[in-house]
Amino acid sequence: MGFFSRKDSTPATTATPAATGPDLTALTGDYTVDPAHTTIGFVARHAMVTNVKGRFHDITGTLHLDGADPSRSTATLDIRMDSIDTGSADRDGHLKSSDFFKTDEFPVMTFRSTKAEALGGDDYRITGDLSLLGVTKPVTIDLEFNGAAKDPFGNERVGFEGKAEILRSEWGLTWNAALETGGVLVSDKIKLNFDISAVRNA
Repeated sequence: MGFFSRKDSTPATTATPAATGPDLTALTGDYTVDPAHTTIGFVARHAMVTNVKGRFHDITGTLHLDGADPSRSTATLDIRMDSIDTGSADRDGHLKSSDFFKTDEFPVMTFRSTKAEALGGDDYRITGDLSLLGVTKPVTIDLEFNGAAKDPFGNERVGFEGKAEILRSEWGLTWNAALETGGVLVSDKIKLNFDISAVRNA
């Protein structure tokens, strides 16, 4: 996961050369995902006409960044499924049930990266195995590097945003209900959104 270049935000002029990019090797190291400043969310189409948005609150994860060779970077995520929050207690309870996530039997969803690619500029792509309900399938996440900084407490942070789309049926999430007007209650396609902050290990 090579989140290593940052576009210079200073407007370019004919008299001033482009700013030199940061030393990529300076970001090489191991990082821990900060759950207090990280959001992993999803969007599903509901009743064919609107979107339901949700997120997970209980997240742990690690990054290894390789500035010299971004393709050697890696990532892991572990998400407690009973921390799901869609803003409706009844809906959250249904999602935790045997119709959907079966959180008593399968409490954790995991992601383990298998490949990282630099696409140019601030854009990267990471592919990995997503395990849910005892099923493991590959997922590709497109990423944008948001920057690196030292916070007021002395922590060295990196941040990035990502997005992916999956078909929930590929992980056995097939519950649905037909609508009288045609179509189904819950879309098969799910959009995943990532907004992640990670702190460099001491």
